[in-house]
Amino acid sequence: MAQLEAENKQTGKRADFMVWIKIVGLVYLLLLAVGMIGSGFKWATGGQAKELFEFASNPFTALIIGTVCTALIQSSSTVTSIIVGMVAGGLPLATAIPMVMGANIGTTITNTLVSLGHVRDKEEFKRAFSAATIHDFFNLMAVVIFLPLEIATGFLQKVSAWMVAPLSGSDGMSLSGFNFMKAITKPVINSVKGALESLGEPTGGIIMILLGITCIFISITIIGKLLKVAMVGRAKQLLHNAIGKGPISGIFSGTLMTILVQSSSTTTSLAIPLVGSGVFKVREIYPFTLGANIGTCVTALLAATAVSGELADAALQISLVHLVYNVMAVAVIFGIPFLRELPLKGAAYMGDLAARSKLYPLAYIVFVFFVVPLFLILLS
Repeated sequence: MAQLEAENKQTGKRADFMVWIKIVGLVYLLLLAVGMIGSGFKWATGGQAKELFEFASNPFTALIIGTVCTALIQSSSTVTSIIVGMVAGGLPLATAIPMVMGANIGTTITNTLVSLGHVRDKEEFKRAFSAATIHDFFNLMAVVIFLPLEIATGFLQKVSAWMVAPLSGSDGMSLSGFNFMKAITKPVINSVKGALESLGEPTGGIIMILLGITCIFISITIIGKLLKVAMVGRAKQLLHNAIGKGPISGIFSGTLMTILVQSSSTTTSLAIPLVGSGVFKVREIYPFTLGANIGTCVTALLAATAVSGELADAALQISLVHLVYNVMAVAVIFGIPFLRELPLKGAAYMGDLAARSKLYPLAYIVFVFFVVPLFLILLS
């Protein structure tokens, strides 16, 4: 019996080891994919990418593109990684910043859909829908506060430029000197480009972009599944341990869990059934969902390490914008008592509407994530 248990334990260790080997391989694929998107954009546009993105020069249009793309894909990590690659290919930072903000809004549709699993019980659904929409209201408030500030002052662009500055320049401290990923990604990216060379410009560049986007989808999707196998059991334990220890502990735990599972959607979706079943209250889970916003920034930071060349600084800068924006949003909205209560009140109101009629949640999802964005795109 003891020998059988020892063999099972050994088999389990081997399986865990193989899971982590696969994760490392998929992270490498993600880095290659971001590099391919950047190289593809440069190739397809002949270095004139700025003109290609004139359609999104309006910050509100860029915000909505980020929102709708993330709502459709249901992965802010995927969208922000693609944005990093696009910046590496010439997408202006002023356009990319609202797109990143939009990705924060779009990712919240996942937990809203998860809450529909409680639709059969009126009280459960009320609690679950409130827990889901608190993330929506927080991210919408963050955009209302920070997008006008960014348009007026360039605050996020300036702060992120200041953070990147120590890694820039020609004094041996340049970003390219720190880009330890370049040596292992550039040869493969050059090989892909060489294989497509016969297609010419812009066809070869477009194919390279599509290959990069496909690889990002594949890598992030499978990484998420593998990390759920490896970490979600522990993540649930972390969630249980964090609640009740105060908001700082909740934010930290939400950040850590999202880094572990590489998916803010997974983190926040784990919390919805616990609130729906009455184990936790919406107020208790609130800080935990905010930590998920911060933890999801790690993917874009990782993606930025794959970028080399003259736009490497810009790629790192947009990933830092994502981090600064989410940290500042938590500090301002959760740090100011009056603002902190607004998402809670909005979520409670939506929970009451959901309890009255099942049509309200459906109308809410369609209206917030699709009708309003498309209307604003047409308007602008």
